[in-house]
Amino acid sequence: MLGSVTLVIFFLAIVFVVQTVKVVPQQHAWVVERLGKYHATLAPGLNIVVPFIDRVAYKHILKEIPLDVPPQVCITRDNTQLQVDGILYFQITDPMRASYGSSNYIAAITQLAQTTLRSVIGKMELDKTFEERDHINTAIVSAIDESAENWGVKVLRYEIKDLTPPKEILHAMQAQITAEREKRALIAASEGRKQEPDSYTQVRPQAPSGGFVLLRRAFTDKQQIKRKAQSFD
Repeated sequence: MLGSVTLVIFFLAIVFVVQTVKVVPQQHAWVVERLGKYHATLAPGLNIVVPFIDRVAYKHILKEIPLDVPPQVCITRDNTQLQVDGILYFQITDPMRASYGSSNYIAAITQLAQTTLRSVIGKMELDKTFEERDHINTAIVSAIDESAENWGVKVLRYEIKDLTPPKEILHAMQAQITAEREKRALIAASEGRKQEPDSYTQVRPQAPSGGFVLLRRAFTDKQQIKRKAQSFD
């Protein structure tokens, strides 16, 4: 009988210690509620709470978190459909607001990123979307960060992973690139032909001049006349 009582007391003591002592890992934050109301945020390390009165309601990771934004179809200013997907990087800065500011801050950030992306691309033409990725990324971060402050979240950056226009647009773009390359090749060949006469002119002066040829011919004739005169003597 005494052994059973001792075992029960030992078991209750273990439960009491487990409920009292909380060890929070590094880069984590635990939100504690006391009797159903927010009480405190436990920092990394050893923490003491009141057993059976305090409870850990939420556990948050304070590291930078990548969030994959699902692909969606956007319409550009020139009425071209464009499939866009990206990745969003955020970090929890206020665990209390992250717990009570939104029922699901991850879903809220994802939806806000998608709606903002559609709005930004809708103001741009198709060609500009490929050239101004940095502008799109900055605009999305600014729009989300303003709303996410109430959710205890800091949006760090947004990166577009892929921009995929329809197949017809891809074929047209490829044909345009091929035409531009052929045009540059024709221009280069034409400039090469224009430079050929200049090269001939530069080489031509290296040949003997006309005056030098005449002088050489006169000298030869003089030698022949002198030899004929000597033969008559």
